[in-house]
Amino acid sequence: MKKRALIVVAFIAILFTGCCKDTQETTPQDFFTLWNSCESLTALIDFVEDATNPSSSNYIKPEDRIATFDMDGTFVGELYPTYFEYNMLEYRALDDPAYKDKAPASVKKAAQAIRDFVRKGTALPSNFDTIHANAAAKAYSGMTLAEFDAYVKEYAAQPANGFTGMTYGESFYKPMLEVFRYLQSNGFATYVVSGSDRFICRALVESLGFNPTRVIGMDVKLMSSNQGEEAGVYYTMGKEEEIIRTDQLIIKNLKTNKVLQINQEIGKTPVLSFGNSGGDAAMHNFCLGNTQYKTAAFMLIADDPDRDHANREKALDLGTKWKNAGYHVISMRDDFKTIYGYGVQKVDFTFPSE
Repeated sequence: MKKRALIVVAFIAILFTGCCKDTQETTPQDFFTLWNSCESLTALIDFVEDATNPSSSNYIKPEDRIATFDMDGTFVGELYPTYFEYNMLEYRALDDPAYKDKAPASVKKAAQAIRDFVRKGTALPSNFDTIHANAAAKAYSGMTLAEFDAYVKEYAAQPANGFTGMTYGESFYKPMLEVFRYLQSNGFATYVVSGSDRFICRALVESLGFNPTRVIGMDVKLMSSNQGEEAGVYYTMGKEEEIIRTDQLIIKNLKTNKVLQINQEIGKTPVLSFGNSGGDAAMHNFCLGNTQYKTAAFMLIADDPDRDHANREKALDLGTKWKNAGYHVISMRDDFKTIYGYGVQKVDFTFPSE
């Protein structure tokens, strides 16, 4: 009897310890080690605790806990010295020895506009988002998805311009990765909804263990490697064929296009939305227009010129604009203990001679 009683006591102790451990692991203090105490973080924690409390009138059913995140400038750096996909296109068209001599004129022109913007401060042409998207579609046309994934990762392995101690592929805002983990631990499905190429996004977030089915981005038309001119609805792909990229742009996933793609691919209205620019405002407004649940939207501002290549005055103006629009503002300078990690330092940009 004594032996049986000891076993029962030990079993109860294990259950109790395990229960306490699980509860402790899901407290905010265990997740947000890289944040300062701030209004934006408090707002997020209060929202999640309210939304996951079954006794609250603001309780959100687990299947409706949808959070959408822009990528560039929201949890991936974009100031080295511009977007990752812009930097990669510039390299592809102007420097890549395997491609630069056969790049179409329109691709070279777009790449040169990026180079002039970065190195000379020349303004980008109007509607450059669309210009770049069409040029990028052409620049990587004919690559299989595996080849393109490898190309992105090879470029991402280079040191990030303007920083020491970090590659492009490591340039995540470490405090924002804590937001992902916190939300996921509380039953939220987190989606990347980016203006960048969907397959670039997938390649960059793979190291985070991110589900590729939850990545939405710019899209180009795909085809089977032996399909030729035949429409996919009539063509039967063979077992040995691969999927390749074409030069036809389907959608540049910015502004209202983000909302349309969320509806196409997720089929539900988000309850949380995270972004950093006007390209994310439509996604935020769509979230805040959710009539079923209480919602919240957050905008990051790049206001830290000491740890990042930021324009503080411009960022503060945007912060005021975002607050007036009803968004919570995350200050990278005031709210983050570190941006890219303690071993990363900002340095001057360097460019090879042309």
